[in-house]
Amino acid sequence: MMIPMSSRGQLEQRVMELLWAADAPCTVADVHQKMGEERELAYTTVMTVLDRLAKKGMTTRELVGRAWQYRPAEPQHVVAAKEMAALLEPLDDEVRRAAVQEFLRKLPDDDRAALAG
Repeated sequence: MMIPMSSRGQLEQRVMELLWAADAPCTVADVHQKMGEERELAYTTVMTVLDRLAKKGMTTRELVGRAWQYRPAEPQHVVAAKEMAALLEPLDDEVRRAAVQEFLRKLPDDDRAALAG
C-alpha cells in the first residue's frame, strides 16, 4: 500500500514554518532575509518557492504596491490534521483505529490530558 507523503519538500516546509510563525504577511524579501539567517539562498529561489506554494494552495498572496505579500492559506494545525487524515484514510478500519490508538499512547502525558478535556 502506498502511503501519501506531504506535497512539500524541505525548503517549502521551512518557508511555510516561517510564514506560520510570522505576525503579518511576508514579502519575498522578508522570507529571503529570514532564510538567509539559516542558509544561503538566492532571492529568486525564495521567490520560486513562494510562487509554487501559492499555486499549490498552501499560501495566499496579495499584491501590495509592487510586492506580493504571502500568508499561509490555513493554520499549521489544520494542515497537520489534513496530512494525518490523508495518511490514515487508505487504511482499513481496524488498522486505522489501531494506528490512532498507538499515536495517542505515544503522546506526552500533558498532551493526552489536554485532549481528555
